[in-house]
Amino acid sequence: MQAEEGLARLRALGFGEVDAQELWEHFDAAEKRGKPSHGHPRIPWLEELEGYDPSAEPKLLVDEEGFQRWDSGGAIGYLVLARVVRAQLERPPAHARLVVCEQTFPTGMLGHHVRRLADGGLVALLTTTSPRRLAHPSGGPKLASTSPLAIAIPSSGGDPVVTDVSMAAVTWGDVVAGLGKEEDVVPFGGEQAHKSFAIAVGLQLLVDALAQEEGHASVLLVARPESDPVPALRTLAAGVRLPGDG
Repeated sequence: MQAEEGLARLRALGFGEVDAQELWEHFDAAEKRGKPSHGHPRIPWLEELEGYDPSAEPKLLVDEEGFQRWDSGGAIGYLVLARVVRAQLERPPAHARLVVCEQTFPTGMLGHHVRRLADGGLVALLTTTSPRRLAHPSGGPKLASTSPLAIAIPSSGGDPVVTDVSMAAVTWGDVVAGLGKEEDVVPFGGEQAHKSFAIAVGLQLLVDALAQEEGHASVLLVARPESDPVPALRTLAAGVRLPGDG
């Protein structure tokens, strides 16, 4: 999909020009990073998705030095996190800040959000919930979302290390994009799948415990770095591709 078509379809959904550009940048970045599951196919998916208001603005409910609580106000999750990221860059914490984002769905490629924070010189960790899609490896009811976890570490060399991992062997985004089957959305790891399932459950409960409202939410930890470990790791890696490299 070309930018002209993508932007036109986003505008047709009711998004203003700035928000349409923000969404297109997210989807196109996913395509360029080899993640079509979170790329252009998300636009036709949004055309079928209900439950968001393209004109809504997220609300900052609690604003303390070390803690913020946001509510989507009906805005789509991609744009909630975009606003939250911008707010952290405009007013970084003195040391660290925990940010809880209520009613925030869908959120897309979490690495996109934390990369922006790392490019701005901040350490970031982000996780989010979505519909429960993961059952225990031995079977039973679906107990946790795919529980993606993204971490970004800035570098004086200019290239942050960005990890972005879902706890599912096949993500729901792959299903949306026609790249996977729903029955394959299971904890990754084969015989060791209990480990990814444990992380998924832990992240699910972490977000649920910090959110005041029932529904999908995101939790972001942002901090000022105290040291610069990435250049030494890149030297040690001796040219091996690290997470998040282009």
